[in-house]
Amino acid sequence: MNFDATDFYATWPARMNAMKSRPGGGDIGKAFGPFFQGLMKDATAEGGLSVKHKELIALAIGVAARCDACIYSHVEKCLKAGATAREVMDATGVAVMMGGGPTYTYATVVSAALEHFEKHPVAASHG
Repeated sequence: MNFDATDFYATWPARMNAMKSRPGGGDIGKAFGPFFQGLMKDATAEGGLSVKHKELIALAIGVAARCDACIYSHVEKCLKAGATAREVMDATGVAVMMGGGPTYTYATVVSAALEHFEKHPVAASHG
C-alpha cells in the first residue's frame, strides 16, 4: 500500500509516460484511452449516469480490487467531477461492505488521497 499521496500525484504522470514509451506501451495507451473516455463521459442527457456517479463507481471498484493507483486516480477524478469527501467515503464504504476486511484496509488509501486534496484542492470540472 502506498500512503504517500503527494508522491503518487507528483510521479504518476511520468510513470505512465515511461510505460507508454516502451515498445508496445504506446499501443496500450492508444487502446485504453478512447475506451476510458468513451465510457466515462456524462450520459445524463441520454438517461444515463453522470461523470460523478461513474467516478464513484470506479473508485469503489478500485478499492475492492485493492489498487492504489486506481484509488488515487479516481479520488481525484471524483472530486473534479463534484463529489464531496462524504460521497467518496460512502462509495468506499460500499466497497468495504462488499469486500470485507482486506478491502477495509484500503480505505486508508482513500483517506490519504482526501487528505492530500484538503491541502491541495482540485478545481471541479463537472464534465
